[in-house]
Amino acid sequence: MDITLILNSAVQSLPVLVQGAGITLGFALAAMVLGLPLGFAVALARLSRFAALRWITSIYVSFIRGTPLLVQIFVIYYGLPSFGITLNPVVGGVLALTLNAGAYLSETIRGAIQSVPRGQREAATSLGLNGAQTMRLIVLPQAMRVAAPSLGNSLIGLVKDTSLVSVITVVELLRSAQLVIARTFEPFGPYLMAALLYWLMSLLLEGVQRGVERRLSRGVA
Repeated sequence: MDITLILNSAVQSLPVLVQGAGITLGFALAAMVLGLPLGFAVALARLSRFAALRWITSIYVSFIRGTPLLVQIFVIYYGLPSFGITLNPVVGGVLALTLNAGAYLSETIRGAIQSVPRGQREAATSLGLNGAQTMRLIVLPQAMRVAAPSLGNSLIGLVKDTSLVSVITVVELLRSAQLVIARTFEPFGPYLMAALLYWLMSLLLEGVQRGVERRLSRGVA
């Protein structure tokens, strides 16, 4: 094993991999930004009084959680054209990641909402607050403190899950490493550098997560 060759390959691949890392982070943030409102809507639907809403959203969550993300990407990118719906790789990748994230985030949000004691909602109603006001002023501030760690973990998980969109030719971090290897025929350096960049992005997001958790916990006994 030529260590010098590996180190040179890793260093030379860095500019390309950093560009791919930016695309990876963009995919993860886009899926999180779009997945959060989807997850919130699904969580509310699963807590709804309407059985049809609960049934439909339960099937959605069960299907997403019960199938691999890679298969979901294939269904969206390669399967939808059979119905005349053709998406470019970026849109298809973001859509697959968003639908996947929305299902998992909905369970986190639903659990956080249910963790707020029912008595607080009843007290809010007795004070004249309607359902929307109770949710916005009483339930959500407490639920967000409960959900914050899991939401942060989901974002970190999304960063790693974006590697799967490389199979539909999106040139994110992993795909960038593969393209470098195809040119240099030296796999260890680029793959190791890609792994380090994934790790650094995870560390960065962990720091942001801790800051958000500290901010949300201010004033809480």
